[in-house]
Amino acid sequence: MFYLSAGVIMNKIILFYKYVEILYPKQVMKWQQEICKELQLKGRVLISHEGINGTLGGAANHLDTYKKLMSEHELFGNIDFKESVGGPECFPRLSVKVRNEAVSLGIPYDQLTPRNAGQHLTPQETHELIARNPENLVILDARNNYEWAIGKFENAITPDIENFRDLPHYLDQNLEQLKDKEVLMYCTGGIRCERATAYLNEKNVAKKVYQMEGGIHRYVEQYPDGFFRGKNYVFDARISVRVNDDILGSCAICSIPCDDYYNCLNAFCNKHFISCTPCIEKLSKTCSTKCQTLIAENKTTMRPEFDRACQI
Repeated sequence: MFYLSAGVIMNKIILFYKYVEILYPKQVMKWQQEICKELQLKGRVLISHEGINGTLGGAANHLDTYKKLMSEHELFGNIDFKESVGGPECFPRLSVKVRNEAVSLGIPYDQLTPRNAGQHLTPQETHELIARNPENLVILDARNNYEWAIGKFENAITPDIENFRDLPHYLDQNLEQLKDKEVLMYCTGGIRCERATAYLNEKNVAKKVYQMEGGIHRYVEQYPDGFFRGKNYVFDARISVRVNDDILGSCAICSIPCDDYYNCLNAFCNKHFISCTPCIEKLSKTCSTKCQTLIAENKTTMRPEFDRACQI
């Protein structure tokens, strides 16, 4: 048992991960549920035999207590906790679950571990490498297509994939363009690149494989007007965090430059799409006249809406 400090309440969001062998993930799950509930935190924590992956929102002092408890645990010391603007209102609930993988690549952990991951580059080293722009440099986005549609590094290769588990197949089909190259891979916070760069290293085609330490999150903290342009996609009610004024996306309905995501109000559709304000209002928060008509005629179920005040 521990006690929460009183005072002015300020909220924030933390995201973190650590690849570490966890022999009894269910025990860790129960412990995480207990401390998160007592600290009144919301968000998601995934635990597997390979490690832990979490995003939590709450009062800043409560999250500081959470980080202290984690640092005192024998498994979870030295975690790089990244902080962002937001709070518990950006999550519908607390979800703490045991999974087969800390992040779903679709390859068993005992077959592919981060031990063979790419060389970590700090934000400064990343920035200097891109600025130097060696002839054989390839920048590779390890995220999904809906993420890089609104923000990416300049001149990056952006795989047209909808799920992270599709990345190994993409790499297998495109090894030739990575042959003898210096490959710099990036994702949101770094966790996906730990295993994705390991996968590429096992193919033994690239001259050198790097990953951005801390991902986009850490890079844009130091270089908000650097080589990453647009918004950083996040997996909570904020949907995205604006990094700079560049708009990379376009409205799925009228094609004007736009980078705001919505989910179709028709629950059976629930399409995730970019829309400008006039179009989303014209279609009553749906993705098409078909879905708009179904809702107007009460022939479908309406999806609960999140608080768009979370968008940054």
